[in-house]
Amino acid sequence: MVSKTISNVLKGILVLVVVASLIGNCVLIWLNTRRTPKCPARQVNLGQPVVHDERSAVFADLSVEEFHQVSDYMTKIPGMSISTDPLSPPSVDYLYMIDLSLPKKLDVLNHLDTNGPKPAREATAVVFHGMNNNISEYVVGPLPNPTYHYDVTLERYGREIPLTARPVSAGEYILIIKFLQHVLKPISTLLLDSFGIDASANPAYYQNMPSGVKSGDRQTWFSLCRNEEGFYIHPVGFEILCDHKSTDNMSWLVIKVLYNGQYFDSILDLKKQYEAGTVPKIIYKAVPNYASLKPRNKPTGVGPQQFYAQGERFSIKNNHIVFLDWSFAFGLSPLQGMRVFDVRFRGERIIYELSVQEAMSVYGSVTPNLMLTKYLDGSLGIGRCAYELVRGVDCPYSATFIDTFHLLDTGVPRRLRNSICVFEHDMGYPLRRHFSEIVFNSYGGLANSALVFRTITAIGNYDYMWDFIFYQSGSVEAKVHATGYIASSFALKDNFPFGHQVAENVTGNIHTHFINFKVDLDVLGVENVFQTKDMEFVNVSMPWMPERYTMIPKVVEKQLQTEQEAALRQDTKTPRYLHIASNKTNRWGQQRSYRLQVFSYTGDHLPESQAEERAMSWARYKVAITKQKDAEQSCGSLYNQHDIWNPAVDFSKYIEDNESIENQDLVAWVTTGFLHIPHAEDIPNTVTVGNGGGVLLRPHNYFDEDPSIHSADSVYLAPGSEDSCDSNRMACLAQETCSPILEPFTYHGFKVETRGKN
Repeated sequence: MVSKTISNVLKGILVLVVVASLIGNCVLIWLNTRRTPKCPARQVNLGQPVVHDERSAVFADLSVEEFHQVSDYMTKIPGMSISTDPLSPPSVDYLYMIDLSLPKKLDVLNHLDTNGPKPAREATAVVFHGMNNNISEYVVGPLPNPTYHYDVTLERYGREIPLTARPVSAGEYILIIKFLQHVLKPISTLLLDSFGIDASANPAYYQNMPSGVKSGDRQTWFSLCRNEEGFYIHPVGFEILCDHKSTDNMSWLVIKVLYNGQYFDSILDLKKQYEAGTVPKIIYKAVPNYASLKPRNKPTGVGPQQFYAQGERFSIKNNHIVFLDWSFAFGLSPLQGMRVFDVRFRGERIIYELSVQEAMSVYGSVTPNLMLTKYLDGSLGIGRCAYELVRGVDCPYSATFIDTFHLLDTGVPRRLRNSICVFEHDMGYPLRRHFSEIVFNSYGGLANSALVFRTITAIGNYDYMWDFIFYQSGSVEAKVHATGYIASSFALKDNFPFGHQVAENVTGNIHTHFINFKVDLDVLGVENVFQTKDMEFVNVSMPWMPERYTMIPKVVEKQLQTEQEAALRQDTKTPRYLHIASNKTNRWGQQRSYRLQVFSYTGDHLPESQAEERAMSWARYKVAITKQKDAEQSCGSLYNQHDIWNPAVDFSKYIEDNESIENQDLVAWVTTGFLHIPHAEDIPNTVTVGNGGGVLLRPHNYFDEDPSIHSADSVYLAPGSEDSCDSNRMACLAQETCSPILEPFTYHGFKVETRGKN
């Protein structure tokens, strides 16, 4: 009994000791945390003061106030009756878009480089004239208080743009949904029995683009899907072809119907044969939603996080960013997407414009929707789909986020909160390093810390992650990664030459991804040349043994003189070194240049014998060099998607005039991308790994040495100095511990935020 009592007392004492120990440790941790200083928000020991260039405002996207000023002006033009209601039917005159009208390059350079007058700030207003069956573009200015407008449609496109070339507006989409509900009502039993679809509800569908098979058409195949998360990979084997060309929706027609691989002339024809039992029926089978992105297991982990131990080393003011030796202006076009201007390294302009231009996909299928699909995302609006980025997933948790605004089919300006992120990022491998133990013992290296400027656009089923990366070596990289849902079709036995089965009754269809970047390099000014370099083996004699020969590589260099000569096609071998060069030389007598290094895994381009190819003729070329012209602002247009057979902009015409490119202001149009043959691992989502492409702009004899040798991040070790902070800041990092300041997690991406007048 005594023994048991002693045992209980000892157990009690042990419990008290454990509890006291835990409390003590918690107190110590708390005290240590209190003593640990917070990391600074801004780095306080920058080697040079941050200077923002206020003149970068010439490139700034339109403000909310400017959108309203242009909209008010357009609605008050005498003799016009322009609606701003996004639910407007196709029959009215509708203000579809307002965007910045970029000033002429020479005017901008005069302003930036010689303190010349600031170019007039103007906007482009796009009006769908439903009353006249055409589309007009108007330049409106000057901002902020517009007093003039003029129609620039003929100037920009050389012809009138027909109304049938317009994108589908929000108002037209609503009419399409009502039309589909109406025409599908007679086969509500078929839809429920075959697919579990309620015909009276809003149908989930995706549509083919372009709409039709010839210029002037507006005929669209709509593929019904189960109304579930990730409906793009829930096709049900029912497609319907509708003619919605008329601006009067009461005149719209059903032209064809596809059910279970069989075509019918009308809904009533299908209904009649279905009820007669002469059609092989699809029997609805409920399946788990394999498309859902809800985690299969409860999330419990948080991966490694980066923070700024000495504060951010970049600064953002209005539309201008400064990072170490870099500075640039930025914007987000609602059509083309992300873009930067006046990119300078150590004060010298390297790039006038680097911008996303277009994203294109061509599909293969036995079913009509995807058989006819050739997406041109610039016509849908790449930048308008830059929705809110998720902190800690889309961008590092510590990134800085920027809001953008657009007025594209919204009536009033729409705010896209946190749609751009900026962060300095350790790439996880050194930018350069060397360890030596031969003759001399030393180590020298530099962590590859770069600035990333990012947005992600969710354009229908696909999400594209766009990055511009600024390295300390003076290089800039533009790249894209694709993720999101594949477009799919109902699995029919004769569809498998066009893809693989990836889920129950689902074919993942083969398709291409072509991406175009515009690279307006200004290498020491605007008088540049285009050079290629490669190698060949030559047989040379050995001077000390003249009778012996050996094969060695030598540089083969060529300077191209005309636009057609410098249009490097996808289907031909491209020299491995491509340069925009100045005639000025570096210290060693070599021409100073920047190299275009393209990373691309594209499939084959659409044959030029196809009428649709002209709207995407830029994709013929891996790289095309043209003389800079303000009239050749983009490789595509808002109208190319829906008039793909007679495009408003045919890029190949930029090259047809075959102008000289010697000592001229040059623009490189770079096409990259990848071929996608979907596979089981694309369910539920395509991953970014291996799905992308890009172009690296890197100095080639531009400097006298690698500029990163001057980086304050450099580390140098010699015997006996391993622990010295003088040449190795890493040695002192443990002594300078700080706790990061983390912003609270927020997300507003499901809210549609518009900005009315103040």
